[in-house]
Amino acid sequence: MLIGVPKEIKNHEYRVGLIPGNVRQLTVHGHQVIVQKDAGTAIGLTDDLYVAAGATIVDSAEEIFARADMIVKVKEPQPVECKMLRPGQVLFTYLHLAPDPEQTKLLQESGAICIAYETVTDRNGGLPLLAPMSEVAGRMSIQAGAHCLEKSYGGIGILLGGVPGTPPAKVAIIGGGVVGTNAARMAMGLEAHVTVLDKSLDRLRQLDQQFGRRLNTVYANVETIEQAVLEADLVIGAVLVPGAEAPKVVSRELVSRMKKGAVLVDVAIDQGGCFETSHATTHADPTYVVDGVIHYCVANMPGAVARTSTFALNNATAPFVLALADKGWVKALKDDVHLRNGLNVAKGQLTYPGIAHLGAVVSADSVLG
Repeated sequence: MLIGVPKEIKNHEYRVGLIPGNVRQLTVHGHQVIVQKDAGTAIGLTDDLYVAAGATIVDSAEEIFARADMIVKVKEPQPVECKMLRPGQVLFTYLHLAPDPEQTKLLQESGAICIAYETVTDRNGGLPLLAPMSEVAGRMSIQAGAHCLEKSYGGIGILLGGVPGTPPAKVAIIGGGVVGTNAARMAMGLEAHVTVLDKSLDRLRQLDQQFGRRLNTVYANVETIEQAVLEADLVIGAVLVPGAEAPKVVSRELVSRMKKGAVLVDVAIDQGGCFETSHATTHADPTYVVDGVIHYCVANMPGAVARTSTFALNNATAPFVLALADKGWVKALKDDVHLRNGLNVAKGQLTYPGIAHLGAVVSADSVLG
């Protein structure tokens, strides 16, 4: 198979779909890999490293899309990239279609086979290709939130951990999954006062056993979320419904009653955001203010630490990329129900239940034949 790796074009996105080590693995299996010039240069993955691994460097994304049997990316294809896809071509990347009807329509029109990292599952019910970036985003959310709390960034001017004689900041994390757990770990490391809210008592018990009395765990409902948000200096939105649009757990009215200079970091923004006042921002212009509350809603947070994120993501995607290349997409999906769960769009049809609000959905089996 001929695999293509284009350079990412989203704002301040420096990650790359394949690292040289995974290119080498593919070439050892007899596949060809073409990589767009300078695709990884910004994070120290030079064209020479890709050539040494067996790849061929090409000048343009147009050539990548025109020649490759499978495109391996990081972020969802932008409109110009969607229009370069062709029928039967495999696209393996993050898609986040639930809040993005325009991208969904373009992918349907392309006739391509679109497999989303974020809906591939594992035997434990987890999301193995989303988890590495959720770990990064969870940890970064505290880092970003701490900066936004500084007065020079418009915040209330509070240090997360305080100092002797002054109280630490109060951090409320809504959602106790991978993002929430990693956010809690970072916030506790900075000695903030940390509360995690979740609807799963089992998950709260696990967090309690893991972190003990350093972490406050609270069952999430309308009242407890309201109380935590109103008391918090920093709120992390870490709510996830796999493959579907995130529920709005903090209303506009509640935001209006928050402390002035408090900060909201919406890690669920890729799936539409979990605060009613959220809209996607970029690394170039990451924040905005609503009712005196700072909102940080960058849609590709892990892109800020692109080298770490690229290697973490590639560690997870490597076996799936190899399976798709070795077997072809039909056999690979038939052989692995977890990879089959990643199929979102195929031959113009929607195939993932979480995006049924965007149009009629058929089963993945029906397009596999």
